[in-house]
Amino acid sequence: MSRTSVLALRLAGPLQSWGASSRFTRRTTESAPTKSGVVGLLASAAGIERGDDTGLAPLAALRFAVRIDQPGTHIRDFHTAHHGVTGASMPLSERFYLADAVFVAAVEGDDALLSGLYDALRAPVYLPYLGRRSCPPAEPVDLGRYEDTRLEDVLASVPWQASAWYRRRHRTPPTLTVLRETNTDDEPAEPADILRDQPVSFDAAHRRHALRTVVTTAVPTPIPAGGGSPQDSHDPFAALDVLENESA
Repeated sequence: MSRTSVLALRLAGPLQSWGASSRFTRRTTESAPTKSGVVGLLASAAGIERGDDTGLAPLAALRFAVRIDQPGTHIRDFHTAHHGVTGASMPLSERFYLADAVFVAAVEGDDALLSGLYDALRAPVYLPYLGRRSCPPAEPVDLGRYEDTRLEDVLASVPWQASAWYRRRHRTPPTLTVLRETNTDDEPAEPADILRDQPVSFDAAHRRHALRTVVTTAVPTPIPAGGGSPQDSHDPFAALDVLENESA
């Protein structure tokens, strides 16, 4: 019997965009990372090409969950473009993003597979991005691989990853929201949502997604030792806070 492990990711950057659907010139974002987007990030790091559905399948079969550590703010951008050959203007489009959000995502599955993905994140074939190529992560995304455990336990124990400036300006929440796929222990009566973001194929001409069931739960906020976080050493907003206090 194969061992089960969990791979945890910190998804943080100036902008993120996790679109589950787009219609014409309007491209929206969900309020949290989608499974399709995170699996795409892992597949990109591992060098799995878009048309390789066989290589994608083991990643798509991983159990997925995400914890909302810093909700961020929805913003809208108007996007213009010109045809590279003719110079003709392309249709104006609306694109929505999450600004200053931080999430902890986790995938659970075969230990050998996750070990390979963990190595791929540390030396990616293709650089990871947060939903769109225009949204690079602010820092390395890997938070470690945890052996012989479940993603519920990992998301209940990984320290709160909110940015230092956010923690200074907001009270520590008693709980953090977790969106996770169902498992055999879930009660039938537990409220659930159905999302169409289970990746089947990333082929550019025939992208396909299936439905999956997601339950919303919460975990007590895991406070980092000493009240800090690994990100405190690099806080680009710290200088702004100092200037704000001096001018007050």
